[in-house]
Amino acid sequence: MEVSVQRDLYGNGKLVKPSDLSLGAQQCKPSTQSTDNMVIFQISLQDCGNTAQMSQDWVVYTTSLTYSPTSSIPIVRTNPAEVPIMCYYYRHSNVSSKAIKPTWLPFSTTVSSEERLSFSLRLMAEDWSGPRSSSVFQLGDILYIEASVDTQNHIGLILFIDRCVATISPDASSSPNYDIITDNGCLVDGMQEDSSATFMTQRVKPDNLRFTVDVFRFLGNDASLIYITCYLRAAAATQVPDSMNKACSYNKATNGWSAVEGPSNICQCCQTTGTCSNPNLMTGGTIRLGRPRAFGKREALDEPHIEGGQSVTTLGPLLVTGPKQSDVALQMTKEESAPVELWVLVAVGCLSLLVVLICGVSIVKSLKKPQNVLSVEQ
Repeated sequence: MEVSVQRDLYGNGKLVKPSDLSLGAQQCKPSTQSTDNMVIFQISLQDCGNTAQMSQDWVVYTTSLTYSPTSSIPIVRTNPAEVPIMCYYYRHSNVSSKAIKPTWLPFSTTVSSEERLSFSLRLMAEDWSGPRSSSVFQLGDILYIEASVDTQNHIGLILFIDRCVATISPDASSSPNYDIITDNGCLVDGMQEDSSATFMTQRVKPDNLRFTVDVFRFLGNDASLIYITCYLRAAAATQVPDSMNKACSYNKATNGWSAVEGPSNICQCCQTTGTCSNPNLMTGGTIRLGRPRAFGKREALDEPHIEGGQSVTTLGPLLVTGPKQSDVALQMTKEESAPVELWVLVAVGCLSLLVVLICGVSIVKSLKKPQNVLSVEQ
């Protein structure tokens, strides 16, 4: 496992000390390969008190990066932090660091590689140019999320997102939870007053679908971690958009729904939750490939379906923090300076009025005094 940590941990230009960073329960220290701007940890998966969990499909190694600021004076100017780190390994793949170079390709391996679809859910940079390097966000940021499916040797496919739900644990059925996408493609989060969530109106490719979500935290919960679990589904590229195969965004300007492709009326069921057709997400609507009759040949079907055309994919954990300290300080300065500025204006106004009154009194007194007339006798 290699973990790279930017010394500008909080993004405020203040570099943390490498000695204040540690990895795992045993507080392993950085490697000697660390640089002036980057702290690097290189450990074995079983080192530093890491824990391993096994599910039906995954082996998950869990650890955490800990930042504990130290100081030679009685104060510190940064907060401690603990960032969870999870490494997922697919149980049915090779997890060795050494490459495997087989000298022959068995028939069963060929069939498996042709029939399995690879789904992914990624955080992207703001310009969609590539994956985002950090999973740490602040309230006010926007999540740029890309879902895709690797078509490999399959027929043309189009990707749909049937549902996305946010939780504070990897279990999508846990509580509390918040639905972002429901009813086979309705981005319902966009209906909230403080949300700008939307699908990108142009797909890069049919097997790719992008959407944005405003960063949030769960009310009344101290946990700053969020997991987003999405139910992804691949359909044949010839699939006609309908109420079950759609990607719909809410438009506040028109108070209505619009579809990424197809007529907008396929989104009408999004207005009332639960009225769209909603088959079993993990069994219905799959695409099934015919098993090859001979090596390197595929059986032709009049109505192609795809087997393994669905996936439950989790994005996270995402660490959500409050606003930047500099932003908070600036806002507090503005709030504190506002009444001061008001009193300054009031004082200047009163002083000006006093000067005017004094001048007026002086002029009136000078006009009432008798004038001395100097007579000159000729």
